[in-house]
Amino acid sequence: MRFGINTFLFTSPFTNESVSLFPRFKAWGFDSVEIALEDPAHIDAKLVKNALDDHGLVCGSICAALGPGRDLRGTPKEQAASLDYMKGVLDTMVTLGCPLLIGPLYSSVGRAEPTDPEDYRKQWDTVAGHLATLGDYARERNCRLAIEPLNRYETDFINTCEQALQMVHDVGSDSLYIHLDSYHMNIEEKDSAKAILLAGKKLGHFHACGSDRGTPGGDHTNWPAIVAALKEIAYQGEVVIESFTTDVKVIAKAASIWRQLEPSQEDIAVKGLRFLRDAMQ
Repeated sequence: MRFGINTFLFTSPFTNESVSLFPRFKAWGFDSVEIALEDPAHIDAKLVKNALDDHGLVCGSICAALGPGRDLRGTPKEQAASLDYMKGVLDTMVTLGCPLLIGPLYSSVGRAEPTDPEDYRKQWDTVAGHLATLGDYARERNCRLAIEPLNRYETDFINTCEQALQMVHDVGSDSLYIHLDSYHMNIEEKDSAKAILLAGKKLGHFHACGSDRGTPGGDHTNWPAIVAALKEIAYQGEVVIESFTTDVKVIAKAASIWRQLEPSQEDIAVKGLRFLRDAMQ
């Protein structure tokens, strides 16, 4: 099990200059970096890979940025743009040596509206077809995908592990896994630990943050139950802190962070990592 940090806590967008964060990440004790890559053109992948190597880090995952205009269940133009973007990211991942693309790969974040059952089924089938295509593309590059259920305020499409498992089943790709996030589970799951057990061997990625999007461990989340569930399924993937502050304005607005949740970004990273290592040892 490796412990990582999502770059959205510190910057948006991630560019070549963002590699200046790597010495701090290493000094704080992280094993890996989860790069939130808004556009593959923002980086020279070889430069970033060299910087990771120089600091004894790996890019364990790429966090997809599915904003407006990128939507596998949207208009034909939005579907095409989303496919082009994720294929470009997967190509970049080869150079970075990164094995996993994660996030709500199925839809634009923030698209949440009532949908009648017939339209939902059509959207579901459309997304399943696209994820099958992306699964094949990922496999050819020795990469994997992990789809993330989001809370009801950020999507109307996949909110729970059970729904994500159904999509994985319907797609039928051995490259497709589930990505669970403690914040979203806190809102949508009846029992976060049971959701982890339900995912089982299909759990490909795990995000850890506080129930208020702050520091993991400084919240009301039932962490002992979550840790026990991860151990029961013998989870060996990444555990990544994905918390936000008001410092990165565009992300703060997108995640509805209106007040200072913690003393600092460093405080979240250092205390969160210490808690997770202690809890999961």
